[in-house]
Amino acid sequence: MKCRHCHEPLQHVFLDLGFAPPSNAYLSAADLLAPELYFPLKLFVCHRCWLVQTEDYAQADELFRADYAYFSSISQSWLEHAARYVRMISARLALGKDSLVMEVAANDGYLLKNFVGAGIPCLGIEPTAGTADAAESLGIPTLREFFGTRLAQYLAAQGKRADLIIGNNVYAHVPDINDFTAGLKAALKDSGTITLEFPHLMRLLENTQFDTVYHEHFSYLSLYTVSRIFAEAGLRVWDVEELPTHGGSLRIYGCHAEDERNTTAAVANLLEEEDQAGLRDPETYRAFQPRADRVKDDLLAFLIAQKRAGKSVAAYGAAAKGNTLLNYAGIKPDLLPYVCDAAPSKQGKFLPGSHVPILPPAVLKERRPDIVLILPWNIADEVKGQHGYIRDWGGEFAVAVPKLVVSSATHEGDEQS
Repeated sequence: MKCRHCHEPLQHVFLDLGFAPPSNAYLSAADLLAPELYFPLKLFVCHRCWLVQTEDYAQADELFRADYAYFSSISQSWLEHAARYVRMISARLALGKDSLVMEVAANDGYLLKNFVGAGIPCLGIEPTAGTADAAESLGIPTLREFFGTRLAQYLAAQGKRADLIIGNNVYAHVPDINDFTAGLKAALKDSGTITLEFPHLMRLLENTQFDTVYHEHFSYLSLYTVSRIFAEAGLRVWDVEELPTHGGSLRIYGCHAEDERNTTAAVANLLEEEDQAGLRDPETYRAFQPRADRVKDDLLAFLIAQKRAGKSVAAYGAAAKGNTLLNYAGIKPDLLPYVCDAAPSKQGKFLPGSHVPILPPAVLKERRPDIVLILPWNIADEVKGQHGYIRDWGGEFAVAVPKLVVSSATHEGDEQS
């Protein structure tokens, strides 16, 4: 296998999580009677450009199907994050009725609806039918396409080059990152701006976030590597912000290489921080597997102990990261009988691999579990705030990443080791 960006032969395995089904391939009851498709889940790191990437097996059309179940609007904190961004960027770029905003992977319109409300023209690009339908119902023009150079050149030929191109949590999902980046350049006005948000590889390493590894994430990105990819495409990263979303993300600001805007000091500062953290040192990556195994082993031992003690356990959040964790640990319904999730599109289905049933959140009040394991740990505070009623029966919350922590609904931070 060669690097997806610089085509250097890949020599260094970063993480091996065995075999797993695609993390968003939720199952119906009928699906449980049929064979389930598994792919190797292994990460390599390129010693030339330091792009961390999955092994080449799963194809995009097998991962992002028409029934893809992730709807961004389910998370209230994510809706608020999007609204804040729109207010900020509209003011920073002086966007108005004569501007064009384009979002790649626009999902269900969670973000672009804010531009529609402000009277700023926009276009969503979203290949999955269910989420695209939801976006169109909000009055958002939506193209049902995968984004790349071909589509970008078509849009440019139609006079649709953007003042702002947004890509939130999509850059890591594209199998051909060079073609995607070339598409960003082709679809961008001469003075336009690109903003991309993606989980920061430095935070994945720092906080043992191995559960954010799944087939739909083809790449795991640092500012250093993204800057290289942009430069090869004739683009430049001119500013960067660190965000708390998804356990630690970056928002990078891009422009054409010849743009007159100065590159901010934040870019150089973060590049230096990445270097100090060892992001261009093979030993940093070699040391990660044992840390991931410790998280997995601790969770498995904890669930077995709860079962032996006669305590009931439920999970909350049928998130892709949870599926990676459960499948790597080999956890099945005997240890985790059900998971509750607020997304109607997931309720009544089963988690891929583990086959844990997905139920509505109201079930928590009915069954009163002793422990609620929050699988999307990045929104643990939001979940605790919404479901603090478990204190009524003395229930506790748990998270497994970056380490196992159990906390009562009234006393935070009691650790189990």
